[in-house]
Amino acid sequence: MKWNWQQKDWPHFTYDSALLKEREETFLLKSGVFLGTFQYLGEIDKSALIVDLISDEALKTSEIEGEILNRDSVQSSIRRHFGLAVDNRRVPPAEQGIGEMSADLYRDFEKPLSQEILFNWHALLMKGRRDIHEVGIYRTHIEPMQVVSGRIDKPKIHFEAPPSKRVGKEMKGFIAWFNRTSPNGREPLSPLARAGIAHLYFVCIHPFEDGNGRLGRALVEKVLSQSLKQPTLLALSQTIQGKRAAYYDALEQNNKNQQITPWLLTFSETILQAQASTQSWLNFLIKKTKLYDRIRGQINERQEKVIARVFREGPQGFKGGLSAENYISITGTSRATATRDLQYLVELGVLIRTGELKRTRYALKLD
Repeated sequence: MKWNWQQKDWPHFTYDSALLKEREETFLLKSGVFLGTFQYLGEIDKSALIVDLISDEALKTSEIEGEILNRDSVQSSIRRHFGLAVDNRRVPPAEQGIGEMSADLYRDFEKPLSQEILFNWHALLMKGRRDIHEVGIYRTHIEPMQVVSGRIDKPKIHFEAPPSKRVGKEMKGFIAWFNRTSPNGREPLSPLARAGIAHLYFVCIHPFEDGNGRLGRALVEKVLSQSLKQPTLLALSQTIQGKRAAYYDALEQNNKNQQITPWLLTFSETILQAQASTQSWLNFLIKKTKLYDRIRGQINERQEKVIARVFREGPQGFKGGLSAENYISITGTSRATATRDLQYLVELGVLIRTGELKRTRYALKLD
C-alpha cells in the first residue's frame, strides 16, 4: 500500500467543489451573523469573550494530545499578551507557550505563512518540555514517523509520514501552496476547502517531532481568519474532541490518495458545528450581561460570587446542577444562610429550582 505522499500526483488534491458549496455559503452566512451579534457587546464583554474562547481552544487543543493545562494560567498568559489586567500568579512554561502562540495567531493572522512562524509556534508549544529533542526545527531523526495504535508487539500503523530528509522540501511546497491559495494569492480557494486541505496536507507531512496536530488546527484558524479578514473565534478543538474517533477515522481514510471529497465534507461539517458552538457562547454572554443589568444592586456578595462561578461553566451550566452543598463550598457560609440566599435568587428570577430535598438543584434562568 502506498501513502498519498508516495504517489505521482502528490500533493495535487482533488475534490467535488459542488458538494461543498452549500457548506461554504452557510459558513460565510453564520460568520456574518456572529460578527453582527458581536457588535452588541461592550468592550469589557468583548475582551472577556475573546479571552474565554481563545483560552478554551488552547486548553482543548492541548487536551486532545493528552496535555492537561491550567485554565487560569492559560488565561493569565493570554491576557498579558493582549495587554489586559492580570494577577501576579506564576504561569508555568507550557501555559506561557500556548498563551503566547494563541495571542500571536489572533493578532497576526494576516501575515503570510513562513517557516519562521511555524518554528516559533513549535518552540512555544514545546516550552518547558524535556522529552523533545528537536524544538523549533523540522524533525531530523532517521526512524519512520508513524501514527500507530494497539499493542507494542502488534502495532497498527494508521499512517507513515515522509522521511525526515524530505521534510524541508515538502514544507517549502506546503508554505508556497498556503500563501498562493490565500484570498490575496494567485490561486485563491474557498475558505472551507482551503482550511481542510491545509490541515490534511500539513499533518500528512508531519514535519515536527511533536505538536503536529495542534499546529495543524492553528493553521485552520489562520486560514479561516484570512478568509473573513478578521480573527475567527471557533470552538474547533472542543468540537473535534467531542467526535474525536470519527474525525481521525476520516483523516485516516483520506491519506492514501489525492481524492479528498469525503474528508472535506467531514471537515466542513466539523467547522459548522464549531461555529454553532461559538455562537452559543456569544448568545450566553449577551444573556449574562442582560441578567447582571437586571439584578444590579439587588444581590449580596455571596450571591454574586456564586453566580459568577456558575457563569464560568459556560452554556452547559454547572455540572450536575448547583446544589446547596456547592453554594456552601463556594461561599463558606452556613447551610441556613445558603438556603435563604438560594431561595431569594429563585424569587428574583436568577435561578430555577428543580428536584426536592437532597436532589434539589439550581440552574441559571437566562430566557
